Amino acid sequence: MELSVVVPTLNGREHLVRCLDALSEHVSSAEIIVANGPSVDGTTGMVRRRDDVDVLVEIGERNINVARNAGIDRASGTVIAFLDYWLIIEEHWIDAIRTAFNRVATAHRASGHGPPLPAVITGPVHRARRGGMRSDTVDHRTIDGARVTYFDGGNVAFRRDALEAIDGFDESLSVGSARDCAHRLARLGYDVVWDPAFSVRQIAHPRHTTENHTADTPGFRPRCHATGVGTREWDWRYRSLTYRLVKNYGLRSLWRVIRHATADIKTALTSIARGDTRPSDWLTNGRNIVTGAACGLKDGLVARFRDRSSQRNPNGVSTRADRAVAVYDRRE
Repeated sequence: MELSVVVPTLNGREHLVRCLDALSEHVSSAEIIVANGPSVDGTTGMVRRRDDVDVLVEIGERNINVARNAGIDRASGTVIAFLDYWLIIEEHWIDAIRTAFNRVATAHRASGHGPPLPAVITGPVHRARRGGMRSDTVDHRTIDGARVTYFDGGNVAFRRDALEAIDGFDESLSVGSARDCAHRLARLGYDVVWDPAFSVRQIAHPRHTTENHTADTPGFRPRCHATGVGTREWDWRYRSLTYRLVKNYGLRSLWRVIRHATADIKTALTSIARGDTRPSDWLTNGRNIVTGAACGLKDGLVARFRDRSSQRNPNGVSTRADRAVAVYDRRE
């Protein structure tokens, strides 16, 4: 197994240092690719001074999925892992990858048969909370007959052929791109394995990325309180939710959007009854839900028409070659 680790970053120099240090400590033989940009905090100079980063890709767009796809363009490994810069790997992270992709594959080749080879491995993100740590748990859904296993886009490793089959990440999404990948993998029959040993720890909040980190995790609910902070997130959430469902499953999936909206409306009404939210904020949130869902419906139908293949990714890796504005490659 040859491993490439792609680390997208944007104005996260100090946290990126800790992320890369942890990789150097625990991973002895892997290709490290940093997709940076457009950072203005000295990230480029810091990365170029390190001898443990094989490739630095500079991009000009503030989109984490463009960064991830730029990393895929430069990765040469048979397994490609993605690690967000505000996370550090824990002790058994690399062992979990080897167990999933090396030992099982060896046994499969030796016997000529056996269990299906895992296509993707994911695991928990440990986040500090008052009084202790909170950890993600595995989350499954069955949609249109396919069993979907969700994962965090900042802690996941793909077999190259599976990543190529879905053509990477959908760059039109600013939130929820990992959940979109999970849908497309499930529809193609690829297995996603959850391993508690494949764990990372959050060391900072993702303030400088265009993708809201929590929107790719199960149970995400935008903030909703009297100050109105975070009300814009309802637009993002429902635009992404509707887009990825309609793109992958067609108009018959709209009932799921309605179900989500109904649950959120009930929660908001309860908040109003308790006095935690003002009615005017509830109306604003409702308007953002409607407009977000409408935009997602339109964009999802367009995307479904543009890519009628099993990939369902009209904005993937293969669609463009102009992501990188500069590349510093120590391998050459």
